[in-house]
Amino acid sequence: MVLGSAADFQSRDLPEAVSSAEAFARRAVALDGTDAEAHCWLSYALRRRGDFEGALAEAERALTISPNMAAAHAVRAATLIFSGHPKEGIAGLKRSRRLDPRGPRSVGALNHMVLGLYFSREYEATIAAPNYEIRLFPEFPLPYRWLAAALGQLGRIEEARQALDKAIAIAPAVFDMYVRQRPPWMRPEDHAHMLDGLRKAGWREG
Repeated sequence: MVLGSAADFQSRDLPEAVSSAEAFARRAVALDGTDAEAHCWLSYALRRRGDFEGALAEAERALTISPNMAAAHAVRAATLIFSGHPKEGIAGLKRSRRLDPRGPRSVGALNHMVLGLYFSREYEATIAAPNYEIRLFPEFPLPYRWLAAALGQLGRIEEARQALDKAIAIAPAVFDMYVRQRPPWMRPEDHAHMLDGLRKAGWREG
């Protein structure tokens, strides 16, 4: 998907990608208001610009049309995690995985599970969760950042530093986007919580 690739790999300017994805999703909804997938991707786009209320409403519309749509459950769950309801979001991700355990966006759902655990301050579980994801996708940069932050929170500094170095080495531009800038879909308090863990892991600004 265009928006996901822009956010994760910096192939396009982020505000441009978010705006483009939302425009396409709104056009799809206008063409067919009964298309659950259109509502799902509009929800995704709205969350990416920080409109959690709108994102949840669109996810609910998608699920009203198609109650067993795994992608809609995952999008709703991610919105809950980023809007301050991580435990409810984790439950939604588990339901999505039961419905479609090998879906094409499973890596994103796994990463949302990891950060949901971190936001819940379940640091031991955060450390355990990325193992499967990292084995499957060793060059996917995002889980290393949460692994480093959780290890930092637990004072496991040497392991934390290794995970931090890996997160930066794989994709430095992605690391900068999420850390030095605060993406619009992350609340200030959650971003500060992440930075706290990364600083304990050895990250320094500047």
